[in-house]
Amino acid sequence: MSVSSSLAFAVQGDIKNSGFFDEYLYKLLEERDKLGLTELIREIDALMLTVDPGKSIEYIAELSLMSAYVYLYTLESESHWSHVLRIADDYPDLVIREVKHESIRGLFRSLNEVYPVGSTKPHSRYIGEVLRVTDLPEVLKLQEKRDFSFFSAEEAAKLELPANLAISKPSPYTHNIVAYVQRREGEPRYYQLGKEFINSEAEQACAEAKQRQRNLGIADLILPVDHLASRVFSQNREVALLEWLSLSSYYYWGSLNIVDQNSSTNVTKSVHVANELYSPAKVFTANNTPYFVNHLKIFPSPTENFVRNYGPRLHHIALAVKDGESRGMENIDFVVNAISEQGKSFLLDVVGSKKEGLKQIFSSTSEHSSLIVEYVQRYGTFEGYFNKDNVAELTFVAGIEEELVRMSRLGQEKR
Repeated sequence: MSVSSSLAFAVQGDIKNSGFFDEYLYKLLEERDKLGLTELIREIDALMLTVDPGKSIEYIAELSLMSAYVYLYTLESESHWSHVLRIADDYPDLVIREVKHESIRGLFRSLNEVYPVGSTKPHSRYIGEVLRVTDLPEVLKLQEKRDFSFFSAEEAAKLELPANLAISKPSPYTHNIVAYVQRREGEPRYYQLGKEFINSEAEQACAEAKQRQRNLGIADLILPVDHLASRVFSQNREVALLEWLSLSSYYYWGSLNIVDQNSSTNVTKSVHVANELYSPAKVFTANNTPYFVNHLKIFPSPTENFVRNYGPRLHHIALAVKDGESRGMENIDFVVNAISEQGKSFLLDVVGSKKEGLKQIFSSTSEHSSLIVEYVQRYGTFEGYFNKDNVAELTFVAGIEEELVRMSRLGQEKR
């Protein structure tokens, strides 16, 4: 494989990174290519998250209406149910884990409990991605030589995580894990984790939601995941990017400065697939300044406030919407109107335009997963990733809602 494969992409955006970042971006990607890791590590194979007890069926119903995911089956272990959702074999699975009892403690709960809003839903959080690899022992050997740490088989069993995955320790920068699974392209996916069965409630919730999608005329308009967006502390922006690039086979697309919201949007994409639907882009958002200086110039700080309240974590899952029109409306507007009529709220009107190349919108935060769903429609041959004005508006309204959620949840705790 060519040494330049990971470095052949022109960097986009308007942010000047530090000398440290520029130096180690080149060194780490060059090393990754030379070691063969870029070739061994392929696309994102699955996304994993966990919800509070009693919330998984409701969340499956919500996602079945709002996304292209379909419930497949459930795995039962001693203290968890793990529901597997799938669009098709070419796109990442979604694994929704639910603890059986509120009293169950564990690593992922502990990552929530030190943050004021995160602690109010102690089991509700995104866990991380599973990456498909072609030679798992070789990938582990090379990554461990690079000082990355992975759970032992005993530790993974205690956490009741799939035994056929190699799982990294949570990142100190994003609090997410990265897991590897060996699977040839075209081979079936499976998760070695307890007894497999069909949960009739989940199956029915999904079937009813899919029927509603068809009745609303949106079933073929919502496409797979376009990107995953995490929020991190300002001081961790560059190292979070470099860490993810070291663990994956992604490249650095570039960074945009969202001046109005005192933040940056930093994008990475897969070396192996140009279409994000087959392996979603990974986006990292961070404040430009740390929280403790914001009062000096009254900087806006929605991104840093989110991280201080919830902890570093995934903020939203963005779903692509098919380009085109339905019943005289652009597809994204048609989808949002239809879902709104089903009781799901959105944080603002759709922003952007066909002239600008794309339109985007955020849903309200899911009460089941604490995640936002974003819809994004790109027009024609538009190749850009974001419109800066769109991102500024989305960041602003998400910050307002997150503050309202914070006040509501903390108020409930005091009563």
